[in-house]
Amino acid sequence: MFLIIIGVIVLIAGFAINTPSLAFSKFSRPVKVAGVVLVIFGVLTSSVKQVDAGSVGIESLFGKVSDRTLSSGLNFVNPLVEITSIDTKTQNYTMSAVHDEGDKEGDDAIRILTADGLQVEIDLTILYRVIPSEAPKIYREIGPTYVEKIVRPITRTRIRDNAVNYDAVALYSTKRDEFQNRISKQIEQEFKARGIFLENVLIRNINLPESVKKTIESKINAEQDSQKMQFVLSKEKQEAERKRVEAQGIADYQRIISESLTDRQLQYEQIKAQKELAASPNSKIIIMGGKGSVPVILGDK
Repeated sequence: MFLIIIGVIVLIAGFAINTPSLAFSKFSRPVKVAGVVLVIFGVLTSSVKQVDAGSVGIESLFGKVSDRTLSSGLNFVNPLVEITSIDTKTQNYTMSAVHDEGDKEGDDAIRILTADGLQVEIDLTILYRVIPSEAPKIYREIGPTYVEKIVRPITRTRIRDNAVNYDAVALYSTKRDEFQNRISKQIEQEFKARGIFLENVLIRNINLPESVKKTIESKINAEQDSQKMQFVLSKEKQEAERKRVEAQGIADYQRIISESLTDRQLQYEQIKAQKELAASPNSKIIIMGGKGSVPVILGDK
């Protein structure tokens, strides 16, 4: 556009000096040619616009926004239109209590009140992208600051509206996924109506009050102690069962032996032992008793 303006000025100057009475009127024709060349070159350069990858171009002519979008690459357009690029890649917006971690400096966590009246801090990240076909509508109705006007306030509002349905401990543990899915559906619907596609809601951290944290830790420690005691009792029961089975085996063994031993069997065992002693090279004395008595063996070794 700048070259077109310069070319028009040069062309006007060429016509202005085209007066025979002027000493430099002979330069009128070259000045006119230069002006025409600048205008043509300016028109050509202004008619070719480059849109970066992952973006779409929005055309506006004297404040009127066109519904047509320009795709990435080189595009031939009206040299008078103004082109504004809208990013259509995946973007993220983080709200965190940690300094310099979120999109805003300082503590930007979302503080909510739960169903039991406790204040909870939530850190989260929103993944979203502009729908390319809806980019002109966003630029026309919202402008380039759609993040501050749409993404941030809708997200914070929906989180606060839904948090009142959950207790702090449930929100921290068992109901966390349910809470995340619930707010995701609501935010997705509102974003879509505005021309923004929600990819994901990532709850990064839920900070509970210190008193609640201590209560949860005490409960966890008590549960761990209970599980440990159950393990010890189970182990003791197994050991008692083992000893009972062992004792029953010994008792059964003794009962079987006592039932199988008769006088003849004992007498037979005595004779076998006497034969082995008689065959032994060691000197010994065997004192035989009466019927059914056990011999007494005396030896020097």
